[in-house]
Parts: sequence; C-alpha cells; structure tokens
Amino acid sequence: MNHPRKPLYAPHGVAATTQPLAAAAAANVLRRGGNALDAALAAATTLTVVQPGSNDIGGDLFAIVWDGHRLHGLNASGRSPAGLTREAVAENRTPDRGWPTVTVPGAPAGWRDLHERFGSLPFADLFADAIRYAEHGYPVSPGVAESWAKAVAQQARLTGPEFEEWRRVWTIGGQAPRAGQRWRNPDAARTLRLIADSRAEAFYHGEIARALADHATRTGGFLTTDDLARHTSTWVEPVAGRYRGHQVWELPPNGQGVAALLALHLLDGLDLSGADGVHLQIEAMKLAFADAHAYVADPELVPVPTEALLSREYAARRRAEIGETAAEPKPGDPARGGTVYLCTADSDGMMVSLIQSNYMGFGSYVAVPGYGFGLQNRGAGFSLDPAHPNVAAPGKRPLHTIIPGFLTRDGEPVGPFGVMGGHMQPQGHLQLLVRTLDEGLDPQAALDAPRWYWHAGKQVHVEPAYGEPVLAGLRERGHEVVAGGAFFGYGQAIWRLPDGGYVAGSEPRADGCAIGY
Repeated sequence: MNHPRKPLYAPHGVAATTQPLAAAAAANVLRRGGNALDAALAAATTLTVVQPGSNDIGGDLFAIVWDGHRLHGLNASGRSPAGLTREAVAENRTPDRGWPTVTVPGAPAGWRDLHERFGSLPFADLFADAIRYAEHGYPVSPGVAESWAKAVAQQARLTGPEFEEWRRVWTIGGQAPRAGQRWRNPDAARTLRLIADSRAEAFYHGEIARALADHATRTGGFLTTDDLARHTSTWVEPVAGRYRGHQVWELPPNGQGVAALLALHLLDGLDLSGADGVHLQIEAMKLAFADAHAYVADPELVPVPTEALLSREYAARRRAEIGETAAEPKPGDPARGGTVYLCTADSDGMMVSLIQSNYMGFGSYVAVPGYGFGLQNRGAGFSLDPAHPNVAAPGKRPLHTIIPGFLTRDGEPVGPFGVMGGHMQPQGHLQLLVRTLDEGLDPQAALDAPRWYWHAGKQVHVEPAYGEPVLAGLRERGHEVVAGGAFFGYGQAIWRLPDGGYVAGSEPRADGCAIGY
C-alpha cells in the first residue's frame, strides 16, 4: 500500500526542491540567517550540480519574489545570437539539439540580479554547497539517475565535434552514473567559483565568455562574445488571473504562464466535481494552449495581446466554446475586445518562486571543454513559420515553457508554487490550484493527487490513480484516454499559515523534499 507524504509544517522558514541536497543547502542558509532569496540561490546553484540535465549553469531562469509587501518578477531568459536567423536554423538544425538551438544562458546573470536587489548574505557564500558537491562528489539520487540514463542513450545518437565534451563530462566509462554511485564534476566547481567571485562577470565578459565563443567558432556555433556581453535580465511586473476569490500570478510572455491564467479564467465559477470536472479542465487547457502557442513571443520585439487574452470578455467568449465532448480547438481572437522548480520562505515573510532549466533534458548537448557545464536548447522553442510572432530571429527570446507561480488573496500572500515539466507546466499549475482551492487539500495532498496530461488532439494521459469511473467518463466524452505513459511534472508549494509559519509540500514523483525550521 502506498502511504502519501505528510505536509511539512514549519514555524520560521521552508525550502522545497526536487532534490534533497539542494533543499538542505537552502535550509542551511535560512538557519544561518539568510533570507528566502539567499536560500533560493543556494538551492538553484546546487541544483545545477545535483540534478544535471534538468538544469545547468548554461540554462535560463525566471523568478517571482514576494518581498514582504509586493511582488517582483525577473525574466532571466537569454536571447538568440545575432548570427542566428530563421534560415540558419532551418538549414542546420539537428532536431532540437546542437548549436542552432543555443540561446545566451541567462541563469548566472539572474542569480546576480536577484541577489543585488534582495540578497542579504555575501553572494559567493551561496555557492558553497554547489561547489563542494561538484568538487568532492555526491551519490546520485534515483530519479536523477533514471533520467540521466535516458539522456546518455539519446546523446549517443548525435555526431559532431560540438557533442564530444558532453560525453567526457557526463558519463562514467560511457555510461550514466547509477543511483547511489558517486559523481564529481571538478570543472563545474571551478566555473561556479569564477561566477561567484566575479558576480557573473566572468561568464558574460571574461574567461568563460571567451571559452564559449571560442568553442562555438571551432565547432560551428553562432554564439559570440558580443552576444554574451549584450545579455541583460529584465525586471517585469507579474500578471494576475483570478480563480475562486484568489489572485494567481504568473510572469508575462515570453513565458507560457498566460496559458495557466486563461484556463483558470475559463473554469472560474464552473462545477469541477467528478468526471465532468476533469473534462472541463482538459478542454479549458486546450483552448488556453491554442492561444498561448499562437500569440506568445518576445514582447520586446513583437506585440503580444496579454491584456486582451486575460480579459473577462475574452474568457467568456472562449468559455462558451467548451462543449460536452472532447474537441480540437483553434486559437481565438483576443484582439476583438527537461526543468527544476524550487520555492523558499523565511521568518520575515519573504517568499521566492524560482524555476530554471536547460530544456528537454541536458539541453543542446553542447558543453564547453574544461568548464563542466552544458548549454540550453531554448532556441528549439522558436517557430520556423516566417509569419508566426515567435519565428526564429537574431537577438530574440523564444517562447519559454518554464513558469513560476504565486498565489495571493485580497492583496495578501498565500505563497509560491510551481510544477515543472515543459508542456505540463500550465496544466500542473491548473491542477494544483484546483486541488487546493476547489477541494481544500493541503499542498502535499494536492501534489500527491493524480494528474492528467494533454499534448495534442483528443488523446489525454491520465494517472491510473484517478480510478476507472473517471477514466470511463472521459472516454464517454470522446477523449482518447491513455492510462499513464506520460511525464506528469514535478511540483513544490509553500502556503503561509494564518497564525504564522508555513505548510509545504514536495513532489512525490521526484527525489526531493521540503525542509523547514
């Protein structure tokens, strides 16, 4: 018999991540007097070492921070190289991998920019656990080992000089490390020290930048020192949706958070009990994805109708399109009117919702010789349709799947939440909030509950724990139901308690945990 996890209750602070060593690194910072942002950065840097593949130094980052009074958003995603055109991607793309998919990594600058505004402990101190695990090693956790083995098998099919370093760094005798096997990455330890000691200047203007550009020149890449030097994070205002008397906050495009908000708008006020409720959730999510995939792009370069997509009038029009049977919707017209996720909270009320990623598991499979880290493949998120707002172009941010979330009620914080997993992320946000606000579950029970996953057409993957009555009800409504057979995401959540302190949950499908004090 499976025994679900119990929620964590803590009086002062909490850290919840997908890997226990990263959660412990964050909790250690909280105990030393660091704040929630310090703890989040300790976890984020540690995760690049103890959960490689899902994220890395060469990935991107998004964050929402409640500073005790208001929300702040940081978009630390990178832009495409100046030499990367739609034609170059179309001609050279190794499907979803290799140099044509590499955009400028934004995570190191994101760590620095978050710390500059909100940090309290010295920046370099927050890298201590990450550097220690990289230098001296750690036993690989079971879930990480499983995904690592799949990545090694996939990478073996790639050929070219740009992929050779990856095999050297991330295999042991040509194989992925087994669960419990000790793994070290001393090159990553040196890179992390360079970033820590220079506040990321070495990555964008110094030694690491030159190494990245040199490797690109030698192996057919597009990245240059000018591309790295031009990189900047962007502080943004989070956008809100409403659901069951609460405000749900996401970051604006180029992320897909608007898909979660639009789906919640369609469902607000509807009865979601039983198989009908699951059907309604799936259909609302389909409509929201149709719009997100049609309109989300880099708002610095193309207009994105975020306000119109989230208007009450538009939600009412789209809600009317939800029928009694499974549909394959098209985008509406709003103009008419591979990741890690972590969250932290401290004794002063600061809370952080942070997500960082390579994308698609180990990203591009391009690694820089001697530096122990790989580069993301976020450029795979671009469209090759010249008429699409998200078409590949120089200096552009692609559509991003990674989205941190935050929940408030009447201007007061409830807490940070997120569910990582590519296309699963808005679906996971929706399902976590339905479990919380419709069913009244605590964060751990909400994460334990079975999930569904939709990708395309009428097929929907459903975890068998839903039970046969729900699965049969979905089939009656025209859904092509597959029991299991998909990745249902990894989530974390921390809610503030009315009498002080926090209650937290951590994903039971992953290796991680929530740690409090």
